[in-house]
Amino acid sequence: MGIDFTGKKIGFALTGSHCTLDKVMPVMEELVDEGAELTPILSEAVLTHETRFGTPEKWRSQVIDITGNEPITTIPEAEPIGPQNLFDILVVAPCTGNTTAKLANAITDTAVVMAIKAQLRNERPVVLAIATNDGLGNNAKNIGYLINTPNLYFVPFGQDAPEGKPNSLVSRMDLVVDTVEYALNGKQLQPVVIEHKGV
Repeated sequence: MGIDFTGKKIGFALTGSHCTLDKVMPVMEELVDEGAELTPILSEAVLTHETRFGTPEKWRSQVIDITGNEPITTIPEAEPIGPQNLFDILVVAPCTGNTTAKLANAITDTAVVMAIKAQLRNERPVVLAIATNDGLGNNAKNIGYLINTPNLYFVPFGQDAPEGKPNSLVSRMDLVVDTVEYALNGKQLQPVVIEHKGV
């Protein structure tokens, strides 16, 4: 669609699908390279859980290096997003099943969900890039509900490991920027459900 990202204020939230975080860093870099002003928002899981994919310090320092901004990490820090109209668009990538479940059920107990709630208060777009092992299990109803929620847009997703993890759904992180472009025009990038192909 050819949107000029120069000066666009984008909130970029990361939640605890740790195996997906490495695929999100190039997306943040691309948006910054295209002139967007990114503010990172980190979930408690990203801030506190050390995994085989990296330490909390690694992820925090990496997002600061990419964006040049300190991350939002608490509910009080996220709350002004609404009244101060801080972002043109908010991206949640990766967006875990835990986050989708809380969002679908109006549970606001993390910085990321508070950021989403604050952004939606202004009827501004939110892009969700899901990564959940129970997307076709317990979380299917939540994803279905959110797909029908105004101002929420989904990065196209599919089954990433249908034989070993038949309920797992993951968005194509290489389509985040395209989804953001469409969402800024009030449109959903199609098709939403795709063959994942492990990208």
